Amino acid sequence: MPTETLEFQVEARQLLQLMIHSVYSNKDVFLRELVSNASDALDKLRLEKLRDDSLDADVSDLHIEIDIDKDARTLTVRDNGIGMSYDEVGKLIGTIANSGTAQFLQELREAKDAAGTEGLIGQFGVGFYSGFMVADEVTLVTRRAGESQGTRWTSRGEDTYTLEPVDDAPQGTSVTLHLKPADPENQLHDYTSPWKIREIVKRYSDFITWPIRMVPDRGEGDEAREPETLNSMKALWARSRDEVSDDEYHELYKHIGHDWRDPLETIRLQAEGTFEFQALLFLPAHAPHDLFTRDFRRGVQLYVKRVFIMDDCEALLPPYLRFVKGVVDAADLSLNVSREILQQDRHIEMMRRRLTKKVLSTVKDMMTKDRDRYATFWREFGTVLKEGLVTDPENRDAILALASFASTHDDTEPTTLKSYVERMKDGQDDIYYLTGESRQSIENSPHMEAFRDRGIEVLLLTDPVDEVWADAVGEYDGKKLRSVAKGQIDLDAKDDDTAEVEREKQTEDYAGLLGWMQEQLDEDIKEVRLSSRLTVSPACVVSDANDLTPALENMYRAMGQEVPRAKRILELNPGHQLVKGLNQAYKEREDRTGLIETTELLHGLAVLAEGGQPKDPARFVKLMADRLERAL
Repeated sequence: MPTETLEFQVEARQLLQLMIHSVYSNKDVFLRELVSNASDALDKLRLEKLRDDSLDADVSDLHIEIDIDKDARTLTVRDNGIGMSYDEVGKLIGTIANSGTAQFLQELREAKDAAGTEGLIGQFGVGFYSGFMVADEVTLVTRRAGESQGTRWTSRGEDTYTLEPVDDAPQGTSVTLHLKPADPENQLHDYTSPWKIREIVKRYSDFITWPIRMVPDRGEGDEAREPETLNSMKALWARSRDEVSDDEYHELYKHIGHDWRDPLETIRLQAEGTFEFQALLFLPAHAPHDLFTRDFRRGVQLYVKRVFIMDDCEALLPPYLRFVKGVVDAADLSLNVSREILQQDRHIEMMRRRLTKKVLSTVKDMMTKDRDRYATFWREFGTVLKEGLVTDPENRDAILALASFASTHDDTEPTTLKSYVERMKDGQDDIYYLTGESRQSIENSPHMEAFRDRGIEVLLLTDPVDEVWADAVGEYDGKKLRSVAKGQIDLDAKDDDTAEVEREKQTEDYAGLLGWMQEQLDEDIKEVRLSSRLTVSPACVVSDANDLTPALENMYRAMGQEVPRAKRILELNPGHQLVKGLNQAYKEREDRTGLIETTELLHGLAVLAEGGQPKDPARFVKLMADRLERAL
C-alpha cells in the first residue's frame, strides 16, 4: 500500500490547534497520558492472550519503555502491548470518535484558569493529542499483536497526517515526539532530561502495574547500560493505609477516572473469610458531563490476584452508583471470567452487596462528620443516588437515611426526612411534598397556599426522579409521603366542629355550580369540587390520590411506555371573589352561555398556574383577549 496523506476531521483539527497553542499550564501531563495509553495496551494484550491462547503474541516481558535522544531532541514512549491495525490507526488517531468532543472543546475554551483545563484531555479519551503540546511533529509506529504488518502515522499537527504500512514494526506501539525547544517561561521543560522524566513518572505513574523503563542516554564511548525501572509497580490497594500517601491515592484515581481533580473521598475495603477481595474506591468531587447519557461507561476495574481482568465492570456496583471509580481485586475468581458469567456469579453478587453497603455507609459518615463535603457530594450525585430508592429496595432505608431535600423550613439548607419528622406539628400524620421544575415554581404554586398559611413544612422536589421514588417509597418512619397536588387535603384540626359545619354549608351552597361545571368540562375533568388547599388563587387542578401526575405520565411516554391520560380534578376556592361571583351568576341567570367561557378560562388558568398548558392555547388566548377588551 502506498503512503496516504489524509485530512483530519474538523473536530480533530480544532483540538490540535488548542494543543499546539498550549491551553495547559502544566505540560508535563502529556507523558502521563502517553504512559496511561501504553498501560491500557498492555492490559488489553494480556487479557486477549488469556482468552485466546492461540494468539501469536509475545507476553513474556510486557513493559513500557521511555527512550531519550538528546542530540535528535526526541522522546519515545514505547510498549509491547496489543498495538493497532492500519484501519484502527486511521479510525482512532485521525478522527475523534468520542461523542463528547464538541462539549470537550467548549469546556476547554471556557476554562477560567489553567488548573481547570488540566486532565480534560484524558477525561474525554483523546490523550494522544496532548503530545502536540511539547512536540513539533509526532510519529507513531504500531503493529497489532497477531498481525505481520505494521503502520506508521506521522503529523505536524496541521491539517493533514500520513499513513503508510511498514514491514519491520515490532509488536505494540511507539510514539516518538520531536520536541520543541525548552521554554521555561511557558512551562515547557527540557523533556530530554532524565531527572525530569523520573520526576513526572514518580508523580503521576508510580502505581502503574507494568514496569516503566528508561533507556539511559549514552555518552561518547560509553557502553549500553541496563534500562532503569522508574516506577514501584506496587498495587496501592494491597498496601496498608500507613504506607500510602493521599497524593498516591489521588494519582491512582486520576488515572482510573480520567479526572484532573482530587477525589472527594477514598474508600478502602478488605474482605476476609470464605471469599476474599480488596477494594479501593473513590467518590469523585464533580459529576462527569455524561453521567446521565446512555453511553456513560460505568463500573470499576476488576483484577484477580493483581491480574487485570476488565475495565468498567458493571456487575460490581448498581447503576445508581455508576459515578464510583476504583479497583476491586478478587482472590478466587477465574482469570478467564467474562461479563456474561459475572452476571450470575454468586461471589460477584456478594461483592456487589458489600461494596454497595460500604459506599452508602461512607456517605452517611460524611453526612454526620463533614457537612461541607457531604453537601458537595449530594449536590453532584444526589439525583442519581435517588434512583436507588426505586431500583434497590434492599438498601432503600440506607439511601433515605442519607438523602436530603429542599424544603420550606429553610431557604438554603436542605433537610433530612428524620429532621422533617422531628419538626412535624401536633396532629400532622403525613410528610408533605410537591414536585416541580424549580424551587421558585413550586413555592408559587397554588397548591402551597394553605400549607404556607398554616406553617406546615413541605418538601420541594425538583429532580425528575422525585416523581418516581416518592410514589415507590410511600412512607418513612410510619409517616405517609403525600403530594400536596394529589387527593383531598384537609388541614383543619380533626376536632374543629366550626370548620366542619362551614364546609358542609359551602358544599350545599355550591352544589349546583359544581355539577354544572362538571358537565361543561366533562372531556377534561373527572370532578369539580371545593378546595381546602387554596387561600389566594381561585382554582387549581389536582390528581386523584391513585392517579399518575402529568409529569410522571410524560416521563413514561418519553421512555416508550404508553399510559392512558388520566383526567384531573378541578378545585375551586369558595372564598375567592371570582368563584363567589361565578356561583352568584349561575344562580341568577337562566342563559349561562357566557358562563361557559368563564368556566373554560378558570380551568385554563388553573392549568397554567401549575406549569401546564391549556388543551387549546389559541382558543384560551382568544377568550382572554375578548374578556380584557370588554373590561376596558
